[in-house]
Amino acid sequence: MKKVNIAYWIITVIIAGMMIFSGVVNALEMADSVKMMTHDLGYPEYIIRFLGVAKILGGITILVPKFPRLKEWAYAGLFFDLLGATYSLACIGATVANLLPMLAFILLLFASYFLHIKRLKAGKA
Repeated sequence: MKKVNIAYWIITVIIAGMMIFSGVVNALEMADSVKMMTHDLGYPEYIIRFLGVAKILGGITILVPKFPRLKEWAYAGLFFDLLGATYSLACIGATVANLLPMLAFILLLFASYFLHIKRLKAGKA
């Protein structure tokens, strides 16, 4: 169980850190983020800050040891964010090489989630 716990925390910190970092970039509406979201992807500017705050809250939530129901919602929200981002990139013609990092983050999110469930069943979460 110790290996599961260590793997869970390493993977979860990586995915939460990535989501929080990208969320801060969106929430602060940094120029590159706004350009990519509005010009490249065609999203309205008002959605950028909302997505950023949601990513920050989701990243924090999966790090908090309590609130299992809220954590389930956070994992779902982060999954839909990553899936939507991957789909959006694919729609604008991103190559497979450009999509691989997104797919890797989705796999990390799934790994974190399944390790979280394993920890819950063992009574360690």
